[in-house]
Amino acid sequence: MGDKWTGGIVDQRGGDDPPAAAVWQPISVPERYGSTVDADGSIAYRTTFDDPRDDGTERGWLEFRGAETRVELWLNGERVGRTDPHFVPLRTAFDPAPENELVVVCEGDDSLEGPRGTETEAKGTGSEPIETDDTPPERTTPSPERAWDLRLESRPQTFLRTLEARPRRTEDGGVIDVEIDVDAGEPIDETITLSLRPDGSHGGGAMKRCSVRAGAGERVTITDSLEVREPSLWWPRGYGPQHRYTVRAKLGDDAVARTVAFRDVERDGAGMVVNGQRVRLRGFTRTAGGDPVADVERAVAANANLVRARDHVPTDDFYEACDDAGVLVWQDLHASGANADSFPSVERSRDLAAALEETFGHHPSLGFYGRPGEPSAPVDGLFGGGLLTRLRFRYRLWKTTADEASTAGTAEAISEARPVISSVGPPGTDADAALLFPGWRYLEADAIEWLLETDPDLGSIVGSFGAGSLTEDGDTAARADDLGFDPAMLERWLGESGDAEASQAHQAQTVKTVAEALRRHGCGVLAATRLRDATAGGGTGVLAHDGEAKPAYAALADSFEPIQVVLDGPPATGPVGVTLCNDTREAHEATVAWRAGDADGEMTVSVEPLETTDAGTANIPETASRIELAVRVGERTITNRYRL
Repeated sequence: MGDKWTGGIVDQRGGDDPPAAAVWQPISVPERYGSTVDADGSIAYRTTFDDPRDDGTERGWLEFRGAETRVELWLNGERVGRTDPHFVPLRTAFDPAPENELVVVCEGDDSLEGPRGTETEAKGTGSEPIETDDTPPERTTPSPERAWDLRLESRPQTFLRTLEARPRRTEDGGVIDVEIDVDAGEPIDETITLSLRPDGSHGGGAMKRCSVRAGAGERVTITDSLEVREPSLWWPRGYGPQHRYTVRAKLGDDAVARTVAFRDVERDGAGMVVNGQRVRLRGFTRTAGGDPVADVERAVAANANLVRARDHVPTDDFYEACDDAGVLVWQDLHASGANADSFPSVERSRDLAAALEETFGHHPSLGFYGRPGEPSAPVDGLFGGGLLTRLRFRYRLWKTTADEASTAGTAEAISEARPVISSVGPPGTDADAALLFPGWRYLEADAIEWLLETDPDLGSIVGSFGAGSLTEDGDTAARADDLGFDPAMLERWLGESGDAEASQAHQAQTVKTVAEALRRHGCGVLAATRLRDATAGGGTGVLAHDGEAKPAYAALADSFEPIQVVLDGPPATGPVGVTLCNDTREAHEATVAWRAGDADGEMTVSVEPLETTDAGTANIPETASRIELAVRVGERTITNRYRL
């Protein structure tokens, strides 16, 4: 592919000719075209490339994927097609010329609906964002934020266009259903060889042949299946290995392959069940931007086995990294563009789910779908921890209603494909998953205990929690455009000083308090707010925009340890209860110890799988400035530290 691109704002469009720009100027893809471009317009990118073939009897093959807006492709003056939704790849076979022209048209925001790849959030009814934890102030220019995956190669006259492989478990073992599209440039009456190979050393392979017959210019679909007698399963991190199988199809010298896995995900009232076994999922929310593979690695390093892909659809690289690491993905379905003030319609949700299944459904890490957040936040601004504040809080919850019919309709529309989180919202909206922001949008962080006692359902599935912080000192109001949150929110907790260190300490304490309370209450699915800030000045991410870790990252890494000992309340002098949390499927006998100043204690406790147990009391002296908890299981010791 040519490495020289030009770009321009589209000013002529329609008819049989490619879109044109008044001015074409050199541009580096995927860098942004420019901050002055109207985000509602369309931008065209143009390049040329030579004939990719070594043998003139073969055909050219172009595959495009990875754009973060809806894209239209034109090749040598002919319209190839349009990505709809934007994450669906475009593929075409063509007869190359000595020099070929490719035009990529990235469309503006108001042409989009469904999951998108910008850092901005869709807006809800009124002035509140749908999920208001971390919202940059403007939409982005309709240009890619990462390199497109543009593949150009030579293929035989007759070749294997696509291979789809979908595993399913049966009473006798497992079956992988295979579907192959064959593009016949000339008449064919041949045999396709199908083979199955387990990755690694587990199990045995299989092979079979199927016939294909087609006339010149035809495209035919071949379906078959491969049996697996005792399939090895793919498990989320912490619950078993990530076994996978590679299915390969070969026709003459042409071959394609697809890697798949046997994995079932179901949902009940307490969370998710994988391969018939209950699991506890904990992790982070990811939005567009940054290196997707690096983001998965940082999440895993913080003991995550879940990533919520919010308001965008990540690339194949992201899903492959999650497959490798044993990370389940909560994939959002989201309205945007001209439809940003509402949920996607039931019909559109069904179409989005079908497109996601077709594009990413072979990845075992694609766990379940989710609806966007409720547009209302009825309890925002009720700060403090007193009785009067909590009474006002409960009154506002009582006055709030939710659109249950709409969310139920969407869940029913797409539930055959994957489990569905039909709605995400703050307390009082009767949402399917909770957005919990005590210590940031309302109340104090330790009010999480009161919230969970008032409504235990809030602790079953949590779609987001956390607080914001700064990355450098300075007046927050003066640089509001560089922050991923409303500066007034941070000023409520820290005043107008703009102290970055103090803001990060508050964030770390808040996320630790909420996460550990949810674990003690047996939360089944737990997603913290953003993994990475959307803007350079700060945000609710536990990593800064450049990837540097904030204190909240280490705090959550400790809190997310599969086996961890935690305090039952705020770290303060006097007696504080201690609880041992076990998110594994094994029972353990563990030694729990604590040290605070000159005082310490130790006891041995037993904890059942996926349970918690009382681990005694820590008596913290007034002279102590911190307390360290430790749990020893076998040869491993896990620590958990608190500042008083």
